[in-house]
Amino acid sequence: MERITIFDKTFRTFIPYEEITAAIDKVADKMNEDFKDCEDVPVLLCVLNGSIMFTSELMKRLDFACQLVSIKLTSYEGVSSTGRVKQAMGLTADITGKRVIIVEDIVDTGNTIVELKEILKEKGAKESIVCTLLHKPEACLKDLKLEYIAIPIPNKFIVGFGLDYNELGRNLKDIYVLDDAQ
Repeated sequence: MERITIFDKTFRTFIPYEEITAAIDKVADKMNEDFKDCEDVPVLLCVLNGSIMFTSELMKRLDFACQLVSIKLTSYEGVSSTGRVKQAMGLTADITGKRVIIVEDIVDTGNTIVELKEILKEKGAKESIVCTLLHKPEACLKDLKLEYIAIPIPNKFIVGFGLDYNELGRNLKDIYVLDDAQ
């Protein structure tokens, strides 16, 4: 088991890249089935910065036409959620009348998804659905419908594959968990 250190924290391998890509394959297969006959062009909404890697991998596997739009929201400081969601960058395109597939790296408290769905509604989205790489069901404080979940995980702090600790670690291809043995 590989260990890495970022700033003052040590992390150990939690989900290897091969498991991540297998989970993305399954989610993409389900989405391809669900959207195979769609007449419209859904929007994939990449929630920056964390879901860049997931969005990229997911898009490569989708068989249906889709538009890519981004938004940047923040709610983390260090290793914990602040409970407040801030919009750091607005939508990069008009989504009026469109179906929006929110592509998230992780859903934990659910605050970001609730806020994001409200933003999309205000901006005129016809519908918004959620596709998340990771989900922490025991951390979720909201009653959310998550249409696509690649990997459910326990309520632990993780980095890698787009997720960061104080902006570092996003480039790691595996996902690492905070090592409790430190």
